[in-house]
Amino acid sequence: MPALSPDPELLVATVDAEGAFVRRNKAWMQALGDGAEAWGRLSPEDQSLALQSVAEAASGSLVTNQVFTLAVSHRDEPAPLLLHFLPVPAEARPGAPPAERGAVMIAGEVLAEPTTWTSSQTQRHRMESLGRMTMGIAHDFNNLLSSILGYTEIMRSSLAEAEGPAALAEHLQTVEQAALDGAALIRKIQQYIRQEKQTHFEPLSVSTLIADCAALTRPYWHNEPRRKGISIDMRLDLAETPPIAGSAAELREVFVNLILNAVQAMPEGGAITWTTAYDAARGAVVVRLQDTGLGIPEHVQPHIFEPLFTTKGDQGTGMGLAVSYGIIQEHDGRIAVESAPGKGARFEMAFPAAGPAPAAAPPPEAAPERRACRILIVDDDRLVRDVLRRLLAMKGHQVAVAAGGDEALAHEALAEADIVFSDLGMPGMNGRQLAERIRRRYPDKPIILLTGDTLTGEPDAFVDLVLPKPFQLDQLERSIQELLRR
Repeated sequence: MPALSPDPELLVATVDAEGAFVRRNKAWMQALGDGAEAWGRLSPEDQSLALQSVAEAASGSLVTNQVFTLAVSHRDEPAPLLLHFLPVPAEARPGAPPAERGAVMIAGEVLAEPTTWTSSQTQRHRMESLGRMTMGIAHDFNNLLSSILGYTEIMRSSLAEAEGPAALAEHLQTVEQAALDGAALIRKIQQYIRQEKQTHFEPLSVSTLIADCAALTRPYWHNEPRRKGISIDMRLDLAETPPIAGSAAELREVFVNLILNAVQAMPEGGAITWTTAYDAARGAVVVRLQDTGLGIPEHVQPHIFEPLFTTKGDQGTGMGLAVSYGIIQEHDGRIAVESAPGKGARFEMAFPAAGPAPAAAPPPEAAPERRACRILIVDDDRLVRDVLRRLLAMKGHQVAVAAGGDEALAHEALAEADIVFSDLGMPGMNGRQLAERIRRRYPDKPIILLTGDTLTGEPDAFVDLVLPKPFQLDQLERSIQELLRR
C-alpha cells in the first residue's frame, strides 16, 4: 500500500448509475487503489456508507462532507478522508422520466499530513482544518450572539421605561459590547477563511482604546490578584496622538490579550505600564506595554507569534499572540518584543498615523417618516425567532413566525406580510429556495436573508438583502424602512 503523496491533490472519480467506476485520477488510485475492490481500504461500515452515498447521488441528491477513515501505510492510525458525491444528470431525452438516474462524480481529499511534508505545509493544513471546523461553528455561535444582543436590547428598553438602576444598565452595556466584539471576531475568522481583507476601517484613538481595555480587564489584573494576596498596578502614560485607521474590536482583542499575558507572567505581582507616543520621523503612532514579570527566554522569543506555539502547557492554545500578530499586520503595523529572564517584557507596536481628521459632517437631513408593517419571520432556531419577534414588535411591527420553509409557505400571514425575514441555513428548504418559492407566488414581496454562515452569497433575483447574524435592532429597522421606501 503506497504512502500519501508529498504533493496532495484532489481525489476525483466517476461512477455509473450502478456504482461501477468509470474513471479515477492518479491521486484517487494512490489513496484508494485501482483494483476491483474500489473501497477496500475503508472499514466495512464506511464501505456501506460510501455505497449508500453513491446511490443517493445517483438518484439526484447532493451528498457532501462525508468523512471516512482510510488505512494508510506508515501511519499508526487511519487518516480521515473527506468526500463529496455530486450527481451528474443523464442527458434529457423525449419521454425520459424526470428522475432518471445518472452518473456520479466523487471528489475529496485525505485530511492528513504526509510524513514528507515540511513544517510549513503541516501548519497550513492545520489552519485549513481549523477553517473547516470554524465554518460550522460560526453559524451556531452567531445564532447565540443574536439572542444575547436581542435580549440585551429588550432589557435596556425595559430599564429605560422603568428608569431602572444605572448599575444594571452599565452591566448590560458591557454584555452588549462583549457580544459585539465576539461577532467581530467571528467575522474576522470568516473573512480569513474566505481570504478577504478588512476594508472598513475607521479613525481610532489608540489611547482611548487602551484606557477602555484597562477598565474592561480590571477584574483580572486588580480584583483577582488581590484576592490571592498579591498586587498588580496598571499605569497609563497615554499621550494625545493622531488617529490610526483600524477596527476597534480587533485592536481591543490585541490589547486585552497583551494584558492577560502580562498578568500571567507576574505570579508574584508587579506592574503593567502602557505608553503611547507619536513618532513624526516615521509617521507612526507607537504603543508600548512593559511588564515586570518573569520575562521570556531568548530561545523562545522567535516563536511567540507562531500559531499553536505555547509555553503554558494545557492551559494555553498558542493562538493569542499569533492572532494579535495577524491583526497588527492587517493594520499595516509592526510588533516587536524585548525581554530577558527576570527582567519582564516590553512589547512595542507601531501603526501608521491616519491622515488629517475628516471634516465635520454636514447637519443630518430630516429622517424620512418611518412606517410600521407586517413581517413574517422564518427561522428554525426558536431563540432567534423569539428575539426577532420581540425586537420588531418594539418598533410597532406586526410579526408572525414560522419554523421552516414549508410552514412559511402554508402560513396565512405570508399573503399579508409586507416583508419576509428568513434564515439562510434551514433543514429541508434553505432560505434561498424559500425566497424563490415565495417570489414565484408574490413577485413584489421584499425578502431579507439573515445568516450566521461563513459563505453567505449576495442578493439576487429572489433576495433583496443579506444581513449577517448577530444583528441589532437599528440595523434591522433601517433595512425594513429602506425596503418599504422602495
